[in-house]
Amino acid sequence: MKVSPTLSTYLALQFLFWLVGVFLIFMAIAMLFDVVEMLRRAAEKDNVTLGLVLHMSLLKLPFLAQTTMPFMTLFAAMLTFWRLARANEAVVARAAGISAWQFILPAFLITIILGIVAVTIINPISAVMLEKYQKLEAEYFKNRTSLISVSQNGLWLRQIDADGGHSIIHALRVSPQDLVLYDVVFFRFDEKNHFLERIDADRAALRQDHWLIPKGWLSTTRPETRPVVNLTIPTELTKNNILESFSPPDTMSFWRLPEFIKTIEAAGFSGQRHRLQFYSLIAYPILLSSMIFIAASFTLRINRRTGTSAALLGGLSCSFALYFMTDIIHALGLSASVPILLAAWTPAGVSTLVGLAMLFHLEDG
Repeated sequence: MKVSPTLSTYLALQFLFWLVGVFLIFMAIAMLFDVVEMLRRAAEKDNVTLGLVLHMSLLKLPFLAQTTMPFMTLFAAMLTFWRLARANEAVVARAAGISAWQFILPAFLITIILGIVAVTIINPISAVMLEKYQKLEAEYFKNRTSLISVSQNGLWLRQIDADGGHSIIHALRVSPQDLVLYDVVFFRFDEKNHFLERIDADRAALRQDHWLIPKGWLSTTRPETRPVVNLTIPTELTKNNILESFSPPDTMSFWRLPEFIKTIEAAGFSGQRHRLQFYSLIAYPILLSSMIFIAASFTLRINRRTGTSAALLGGLSCSFALYFMTDIIHALGLSASVPILLAAWTPAGVSTLVGLAMLFHLEDG
């Protein structure tokens, strides 16, 4: 039987109503906990104000929304179908010849569209805002001033020097195992950003508290250039904090990730995390739509004579299982225990197969 446009519109509006309601509740709770946590961290920092904390929390909010959207979709769908089942509207529709597949079709289409919009539009906005949040967090909460970026022309580093100035470091290639820079140039500036000197070298190695340049050439504001041997440049950078300050995948837009992966791998760094993020974003609409199948299988059979405890418990169990499965599979993918493509698609694939199996049992069992 073909579903009428009126019924489809009604079902779609019901789902959108609950989705917006759940979204607002989730975001209010997430922001509240985030603000409380940042206020706790800022208790001993005089330069962190309440206004800054609220600003940072708002910057982080789109990222939290994208992360929790599968759970919000699951609960919104469960509430929608629960309400329709308790009011016997689902029973009437089924009695009129509407199958479970036709009944959930409007919500399914909405989640597919929402997933595509989240990946192509919301994700780039979230990435920009999260990057600003992490810069503020590094400045005000971690007191970290070292930055790293990779472009098509090589690797760029910035460090604060002991005399108040700073150095800009450029290298065409890098060995991430021992952090040796090749075809490297150091540009050194004083605290007023006046140029002091330039050092060109074939390579520079990061030691415990300094850069070691075996051979190079030193240029200053004077015309002459002189050779240097075993030159040391003090630094507070370490291999760990350099790699930690490397652009995390969550701060990269979906549209920028493919080119960025090529760039960092050409520079000598691993692109595993960014590949996992890219493939996970591609699978994101499928993951959202799978929540509709799971929610329908738990709630479409509820009526006035049956309780909701089992349905709610089942939905909560599925959400926790999905959360832990995603973390475990992603960790295995990052450790190269399983292929990245498999790690990215497993949560969406397993959720879809489980939801379809349960819905087939509901419809035909």
